Amino acid sequence: MSKSIFELVDNLPKSNVTTMVLNALDFVVPGQWHNVTNFEQMIREVTGETDEEMIQKIGDRAVWLFNDKTQGYQNALWLYQTVDKADYALGAAALANKVGSKIGLLSFLNRLTPNNEKAQALDLAIKLVVEVVAFCQINGLPGDSIGDFVAALKEYESDALMRMAALICLDGLVPFGADFILKVESTLNNISTQELNNNTGFSSVSKLIPGNNPAGKLQFINSSFDAVKDWMIGFVSSHNLTQNEVIKNLSKFIEFSEDQLDYVAAFLDMSTNYFEHTGTQSIAKSLISRAMAEV
Repeated sequence: MSKSIFELVDNLPKSNVTTMVLNALDFVVPGQWHNVTNFEQMIREVTGETDEEMIQKIGDRAVWLFNDKTQGYQNALWLYQTVDKADYALGAAALANKVGSKIGLLSFLNRLTPNNEKAQALDLAIKLVVEVVAFCQINGLPGDSIGDFVAALKEYESDALMRMAALICLDGLVPFGADFILKVESTLNNISTQELNNNTGFSSVSKLIPGNNPAGKLQFINSSFDAVKDWMIGFVSSHNLTQNEVIKNLSKFIEFSEDQLDYVAAFLDMSTNYFEHTGTQSIAKSLISRAMAEV
C-alpha cells in the first residue's frame, strides 16, 4: 500500500454517490453508520481519549500495525478495494452510457441495457466471500474460518453491519427481490469452474480465496454462502425488508422510473464503492482498538 491508514481514512469522500446510498439505507440499521473521514476524530470516537499525547501514540501504533505486512490489514483492504473495482466493470457492462445528473441527484437516462442475472448473483456471493476472508485477515484467523465469521456476525455493528445490510439490500433485494437467496444458490449450483474463472470479480480476488484450484475455491464460495444464508434470511425478516421498501428509500437520492428497476443494481455497482468505503473505516477502527490495547 502506498498510503498510510490515516491517509486512507482522511481521503474518504465526505459526500458522493456511495455516502448518499448508505445514508438512504440508514432505515435498515438506524444510527449504526456515520461517515467518519478523519483519522484523529476516529481515534477519539473509538477510544474516548482526549489526551493529545496518547492519541498520537495510538495513531502511530495503528499506522505501524497497518504497515506490517505480516499482519492481514493490507490484504483485507486490497480485497475491499478490488471487489469494488470489479463491481464497476460489472455495472459498466450492464448499463449503456447515458447516465446523467440533475441538480446533484443522479437519474437514469434512456437506452439502458439489461443486467446479466447470473453475473449479479455471483457478484453477491463473491462479495460475501470477500467479507469472510477480510474478517479472517483482520483478526489473524485462517482464511477458511467460516464458523468464526458466522459467530461474529451476531456482534457486527457500525461500518461492518452497514456493509452487510448494503450487501443484502443493494446486491440481493434490489435486483432479485425476496428470492435473492434462491437466485444465488441456483447460480452457484449450476456454474462451471470455467464460467467462474471468466468472472471478473472472481478472477480479481481469487488469489486470496481459500482452495487449491478453481473447484476448491468454488466449494469455499458455496460453503460460505450456505453458512451465512440463514443469517441473511433472519436479517431480512427481522428488519421487515422488501424490495419496495429499499427502492422507496433509494428513490430519495436516485431518480428512476418503475420500468427501470432491473437496472438499479447495475447502476449502483458502477457508481458506488461501499465495500471499500466502509471496509476502510472498519479496518481503521480495528487497528485503533488494537493499538489502544498495545500502548
